[in-house]
Amino acid sequence: MFRTRKETVHAVNDVNLRIERGEIVALLGPNGAGKTTLLDLALGMNNPGEGTVAVFGHSPREAVSRGLVGAVQQTGGLLADLSVRETVVMIASLYREHMPVDEALERAGAASFAKRKIAKCSGGQQQRVRFALALLPEPDLLILDEPTAGMDVQARQEFWDTMRAEAREGRTVVFATHYLQEAEDFAQRVVLLDRGAVHHDGTVDSFRSASTHQTVSFDWPGATPLPDLPGVTHLDWKGARVTAQTHDSDQLARVLLTETPANELEISRGGLEEAFTALVNRSSEH
Repeated sequence: MFRTRKETVHAVNDVNLRIERGEIVALLGPNGAGKTTLLDLALGMNNPGEGTVAVFGHSPREAVSRGLVGAVQQTGGLLADLSVRETVVMIASLYREHMPVDEALERAGAASFAKRKIAKCSGGQQQRVRFALALLPEPDLLILDEPTAGMDVQARQEFWDTMRAEAREGRTVVFATHYLQEAEDFAQRVVLLDRGAVHHDGTVDSFRSASTHQTVSFDWPGATPLPDLPGVTHLDWKGARVTAQTHDSDQLARVLLTETPANELEISRGGLEEAFTALVNRSSEH
């Protein structure tokens, strides 16, 4: 909750989430949806106006001080005049127990430029340094706020390969991202925030099902006229292959299989981008 001169803004409003150990959860939402505020609450950087936040049964700040939580944030936290290795050594000195510095650098993919000054590192390389810092206490929970911001496609892929390895070690991962493909490829669970509230919480498949765009493609005998089909909004032909857009793929598939000579049916839904747009539009109506 933030106060401006004109109003009180509820950046996060009536959010009730429980995340189990070992889950990989993606936070999605348009700009200003409350994603960063929610992560800041989990890190103890803000306090809720109402309600409580607990991390592994502790207050967020206590969980962080115990080394149970590591975070990769979008910006800040790095001193330009230090080298990458000096930065990791300095932060490691704050922990009673920590992962060896060289191991943290290696696992974060930062070992190859460890002697470079932070000021000379690209945005993607600086994110890797933040990741190395997050790994130092060997946390049970990793919180990532737009972790691949500034990375090119190859660096982003390498980062997520590393994160998959960390997840296989049993770490809980919660990440906010604008890259829907990252959520689809990596998350087990998707939470959509908009206007500070949760508008979807479920699997990637359940998120995708919010799309109203469904397609049924099938092979059609060339000599046979295509009859009127129920619920079809658009048809595309490529040789003998027909792709039909519909709002009810199940009904269309039943008709094609039982009443026509169509074969080789395939049913698909719209992608995450369309589902994201549909859900955000739906939330704005309430």
